[in-house]
Amino acid sequence: MRKPTSDIVIFNTLSYLLLGVFAVLCVVPFLMVLSSSLTDEQEIVRNGYTLIPKSLTFEAYKVALQDPLVILRAYGVTIFVTVVGTLASVYLMSMTAYVIHKRNFRPANGLSFYFFFTTLFNAGLVPWYILITKYLNMKDNLLVLIVPALFNVFYMIVMKAFMRGVPEALSESAVIDGANEFRVFNSIMLPVCKPMLATITLFVALSYWNDWYLSMLFISEEKLRPLQLLLYNLVTNSDELRRIMQLSGGGASVDLSSMPQNSLKMAVTMIATGPILLLYPFIQRFFVKGLTLGAVKG
Repeated sequence: MRKPTSDIVIFNTLSYLLLGVFAVLCVVPFLMVLSSSLTDEQEIVRNGYTLIPKSLTFEAYKVALQDPLVILRAYGVTIFVTVVGTLASVYLMSMTAYVIHKRNFRPANGLSFYFFFTTLFNAGLVPWYILITKYLNMKDNLLVLIVPALFNVFYMIVMKAFMRGVPEALSESAVIDGANEFRVFNSIMLPVCKPMLATITLFVALSYWNDWYLSMLFISEEKLRPLQLLLYNLVTNSDELRRIMQLSGGGASVDLSSMPQNSLKMAVTMIATGPILLLYPFIQRFFVKGLTLGAVKG
């Protein structure tokens, strides 16, 4: 085996060092949130947030889960929106990319410009709000959490570029055997593009899971509120915090000064972010392959 030169050793050392520093910067805030959720409220008031809890307690989780119906209902809404929205979004964008990537499809360039043009301008918040509420009648409807974020032009362009690297002989041989375009797309193109689809699926799922803006604008019914809106209200609105604590206390009036306010916010944050963190290990190999496949052409 050829011995690496000093330049390569220095480059690899600096690369690993920078990646290690970046990884620490990403992990430290998460560990601080976890530590704060397990720290006594009075300890946070006296010493602030720390990486290692000095007085371990699960009081914040006890309060947050005292009446699990609130969080479970928000979980149900978020999971439904994430699953349905991600599947519909990825399939729609991949179908669009499949049509536009075909070189024998004459309107492909015009459609590509049309989609790209929509990323340059928008009508503004007020016309968009009127369109959603007055003409589409999607206020207080779960569709309002799915439809507006259903199509991402950038992801579609990435899919198109990936599909351009797939040999045309695969689809041409299937057409010769009698397969129609839907059969070619579902049975050949999607399996071949699995690494790319896994990468885009992760990004789309994260955007749906973390979205609170749409629900803040268009959702007023409590039973339709997703998890991230519940977390946002808990962090920014003391009334929401008092309401949850009253539920945990059986409806009695609650003195916020005696309750774990800061640690409760961190506990709910951990409850909201935990499940999505478990998704990454299952698609990690596809995610890495999707980022690197096609990067080097031989």
